[in-house]
Amino acid sequence: MSTLFLKNIRSYLNFPVASLPGYLQSEVNDYLSDYPLTQHVDVYLYDINGTMRGKRLSVESLFTLSKGFYFPLSVYSMDQKGKVSCHSPAQPLNDEPDHLCLPVPGTLRPSPQDPLHTAQILLTMTDNHQAPCQLEPRVILQNVLSRFHQHGLYPVVAPEIEFYLSSPQPEEIRGQGCFNMENSTARSAVFNDLEQLAQVQQIPLTGIVAEAESGQFELNLKHSSRILEACDNVLALRRLTRYVAEKQGLKANFMAKPYSLQSGNGLHFHFSLQDVHGENVFASSADELNSMMRLCIAGQLALMPASVAILAPGVNAFRRLRKNLDEPLFNSWGYNNRSAALRIPCSDEGNRRIEYRLAGADANPYLVVATILTGMLYGLECFDKHDLADPQNAAPALPLFQQQAIEQFAQCQYLTDSLGHAFSQQWIACKLSELAWFESIVTEEESTLS
Repeated sequence: MSTLFLKNIRSYLNFPVASLPGYLQSEVNDYLSDYPLTQHVDVYLYDINGTMRGKRLSVESLFTLSKGFYFPLSVYSMDQKGKVSCHSPAQPLNDEPDHLCLPVPGTLRPSPQDPLHTAQILLTMTDNHQAPCQLEPRVILQNVLSRFHQHGLYPVVAPEIEFYLSSPQPEEIRGQGCFNMENSTARSAVFNDLEQLAQVQQIPLTGIVAEAESGQFELNLKHSSRILEACDNVLALRRLTRYVAEKQGLKANFMAKPYSLQSGNGLHFHFSLQDVHGENVFASSADELNSMMRLCIAGQLALMPASVAILAPGVNAFRRLRKNLDEPLFNSWGYNNRSAALRIPCSDEGNRRIEYRLAGADANPYLVVATILTGMLYGLECFDKHDLADPQNAAPALPLFQQQAIEQFAQCQYLTDSLGHAFSQQWIACKLSELAWFESIVTEEESTLS
C-alpha cells in the first residue's frame, strides 16, 4: 500500500493528520500495508502479575501514537484479582492519577483473536517528569540490564514455558512420557495453529515438546540477547496459547501447580553472558566452570531464598516448590541435573550456560529475569571466584510458604534495591493482601472435617 493511498484512506475516514516520528510512521505504514482491513488497535500494559491491562481504540489512533495514551498508575498496584492494594494509605496510588504511556517501538502486531481487523501495541508508562515509571516491571528489567552493560556484559536468554492442555470434559489420565510424538486431533490442531499465529505475531517459537505428565507440554523460544523482547514474547505466547486452545475447545493452563498429584508448570530460563565482542564469557570445559560462571552461580544461590517471593508469586506456586512441608523440590546447582534449581545443561564449550528452573509458569517474566540477573550481579560484585561451594554443600534453605518468602524478600536489601524500593514495597503490599484474602477462605475440604 502506497503512502498516497494511506493519505486517501485517512481523508476518507476523517483521520486526524498527525506527524509521527520516523520510526513510528514507518512501522504504522508497513503494518497497514500488510493489514489494510484493520479497524481497531488494542493499546496495553502488563501489570506486576503479567496480566494485560488496556483498551480498544479505533484504527485512527495509529496516526497519533506519538501523543501517547493515559492509564492510571494504579495499574501497577493491582493484585491478581484486579483489586488495588497500596502499602500506605497516603500513597498517591490511592488517588489513581493518570500517567502518560508511550508506544514501545517494534511491538505493533496483529491481535491473535482477529488479526485481519485488530492490531495491538505495547505501551510503557512515564512518571510525572516523563521518565520511565519505576513501578513498571519492564522498566525494572531495563534498569538491571543497564548495570550489566556498565560492566561490558550482555545477557543472552532462552525461555521455556510449561503448561497443561486439557479438555473441559473429564478424561482418563494416561501417562504420555517425555518427547511423546502422538497427539489427538484437537491437540495437533492447537499446535499447528499456535505455530502459524506465533509466526504472524513474530514470536520465535522453536519447539513444542511433550513432558512426562499426561497433557503437559513445553514451549521453547529461541535464545536472544534482546532480553526485553524475549520477555514480551513469553507473555504474548501465554496469551496466544490460551486463545488457540479455547478455539479448539481445549484449555491451556499455565498455573504453577494445577493438579495435586501431577508435576507443576515451570518457567525456565537458560542464561549466558556475552562480552562486547559477542563472545560467551561462560565458555569453559565441561568438567571445570570458569570464574565468571562460578561467581554468577554463587550470587544466584546466595539471593535465592529472597528471590522466591518473586519467582513464586502466589500460594499455589509454593505447592510446586515443595516435596512435602519441610523439603524443597529444587535446590542447589548441578551438572545435567533436573532436580537442581540451577542446572548446567549438556553443551559444547562455546554454548556453556545456566538453566534457572525455580520460577513457576505463571510468574511475571520481566520480574523473574530481573531477579535472576540481580543474583548474577551479586556474585560478580560481591563474591570471590572461589566462593562457589560443592553442590552437596551449597543448598540454600528456601522458604516453602509465601509468608516466609515475603519476609525474606523484604530483608534482602541488595535485591530490593536492585528492583527498586518503591516497587518492592508495592509488591509486598499486593502479595500480603492476596495472601490475607486466600487465608480467609474456608475450603470445602475443611468443611468436611467438622
